[in-house]
Amino acid sequence: MKSIILSSASNYLLPLLLLFSVFVLLRGHYLPGGGFIGGLIASIAFILHAFANGLKKTRYLLRIHPGFLIPVGLTVAILSAVAPMIFADLPLLTGLWYPDEIPVIGKIGSALFFDTGVYLVVVGVSLTIIFTISETV
Repeated sequence: MKSIILSSASNYLLPLLLLFSVFVLLRGHYLPGGGFIGGLIASIAFILHAFANGLKKTRYLLRIHPGFLIPVGLTVAILSAVAPMIFADLPLLTGLWYPDEIPVIGKIGSALFFDTGVYLVVVGVSLTIIFTISETV
């Protein structure tokens, strides 16, 4: 689709949607939201950009293949799940928290790292699927 309005709007919406997805990711371990919803919002931002500007420009914007995010995200999620067993002799997926608050983010814990891993996996899987379908059409 070649629409000047959609193309112009997508260039402004991409950074806003990515910023909103990071906001949803960061508030996810306190309130509803988290890695899955944040990853879907980030994927929608890139899909909108691909529909408006073409898949070639969106792939250039990403600079890496989205499939690379899947093992990276799985590694981050698994390490955050296993960290309590290794470092604190606690059960799997027990929350470990840094005692001091970080000014913008709040308290940092293993739940944030698990959500970040889920975020990367969701972005990688959904963009890989959509980009593969778009290439074959």
